[in-house]
Amino acid sequence: MGIWTITSYYSKSAEDPNPLILEAIFVILSMIILLYIVRHLIFTLTVLHQQKTQKEICVSDHCCYYPSVTILIPARNEERVIGRILRRMTELTYPKDKLQVIVIDDGSEDKTGAIAERFAEQYDFIGVIHRNPQEGGQGKASALNVGLKHAKGEIILCFDADYYPQINIVEKLVTPFCDPKVVVVQGRVLVINESENVLTRLIALERVGGYRVGQQAREELGLIPLFGGTAGGFRRRIIEELEGFDENMLAEDTDLTFRIFLAGYKLQYVNCAESYEEAVHNLHSYWHQRLRWAIGHMQCAFRHLVPTIKCKNLSLKQKIDAILSLNVYFLPVLTLIAWIIGGLLLFRNSPLLNGNLVGLLPFFMYSSVGNFAPFFEIGLGMYLDGRTRACRLLPLLFPLFLYNIIICTFALVKLCVYRILGKRIGWHKTIHYGSEKL
Repeated sequence: MGIWTITSYYSKSAEDPNPLILEAIFVILSMIILLYIVRHLIFTLTVLHQQKTQKEICVSDHCCYYPSVTILIPARNEERVIGRILRRMTELTYPKDKLQVIVIDDGSEDKTGAIAERFAEQYDFIGVIHRNPQEGGQGKASALNVGLKHAKGEIILCFDADYYPQINIVEKLVTPFCDPKVVVVQGRVLVINESENVLTRLIALERVGGYRVGQQAREELGLIPLFGGTAGGFRRRIIEELEGFDENMLAEDTDLTFRIFLAGYKLQYVNCAESYEEAVHNLHSYWHQRLRWAIGHMQCAFRHLVPTIKCKNLSLKQKIDAILSLNVYFLPVLTLIAWIIGGLLLFRNSPLLNGNLVGLLPFFMYSSVGNFAPFFEIGLGMYLDGRTRACRLLPLLFPLFLYNIIICTFALVKLCVYRILGKRIGWHKTIHYGSEKL
């Protein structure tokens, strides 16, 4: 396209400002996506450098800190998996005289409560709290708040009912609390049923990238690791000061993360503290789970974005990372908008896409290979875990990202409608099947 043609185009655009507006929006979206790309490249390079320069040493290798610990296990209709995690609780190597396990039977209508009671009868460090169906089913935050009222431990750890942790995970998770500045810890999550089908394998890849690289990089760079609400824990004193979990937030774990950091406290990620989870195994369950996550994170963005910007307890790099973390579930929506605008500009023969800025297009395609754990993080995570054969699945992250675009767009619309109507979004529980026996 010649200079005369471009000049003629912009002369017409002055009369019709719509192309100029679209181009401006397109460039802004390009910069936002570029920022996320740079962030995840930094994460990848940071972990790769750390891996080359020093061998990972688990914080509990020389553990001499044994505070009293309460483990909370919220469970609603979990008869297929509750026995597995309670058996694991009996196998933990942490001193049982300093351990309390509380199962919160959250209004279950199956045998969850009965199974938990059988363990409570055999082991005096295990207890069960029963909520009737009218009280239960209000969400994980509600169940945890009930459990907190009965907790006696100095340190509170949380595990979902489908989890299967290492036998020495308690030692690994409590050791960072030797530092009085640390008030929350988070361990690594892996997938127990990875081999079940293609979807569970893809979710396992997300977990590898998100924890092995994303969380570890935040820890190494002094940024803000995220508390996942399970396979982690906190000081009981601090959570009481913060008045427990907010039951109106679908992502109560992310909400707690930012309340902790905005209050000037610290969260530490412990990569060697591993626990398996059961990944959803069909697209229907994936929809409901990710929809809850997306709405919850968007709620946190609306609540914490301005306080994060104004916060004096965070450094500049922490604020930048926090802002990007808060808005990560808006990224698929912004990508969709960018694609639509890009298509319109191509249809209008915009010189923006035929000229120098055509190089921005690969950034949009890059954003399509993953959502929570982008391409390079997943690739490095698999390399570090010695799972290079799983690279064959990487192309399938693209259709999964397309599915996430639909989920996140629907989540944003639903959240806005409910906020306008003043309605509370209900909690949709993930169904667990206990298909993997260990």
